[in-house]
Amino acid sequence: MTFLLVVHALLALALVGVILMQRSEGGGLTGGGSAGGLVSARGAADLLTRTTAILAALFILSSLGLAMLAGASRQERPIDTTLARPAGEAPAGAPAGTPAPAPAAPSVPGLPPIQQ
Repeated sequence: MTFLLVVHALLALALVGVILMQRSEGGGLTGGGSAGGLVSARGAADLLTRTTAILAALFILSSLGLAMLAGASRQERPIDTTLARPAGEAPAGAPAGTPAPAPAAPSVPGLPPIQQ
């Protein structure tokens, strides 16, 4: 899981870097190929656009994979019931015969406290 988180973070950083290297003249993802290849500015822009699309797809796939892993590990984890105890039962570390503390009345700022 840690390895996937590191890969996800690296994908995010690479995606941000590639996006920041592009010129903001609009029309990205709409252009076709050029005859000049990578030598021309248009060829470099096509390469950056293609790289952005690939990195974005990998980022989305890793996000979905991490979400599925988190959901699967949450289902397998047993529910912690150490804090849930019946009303009137003393805490686990309290000596025998010690009454359970009374639950605190909820208070709302600006309203008088609840009388019991």
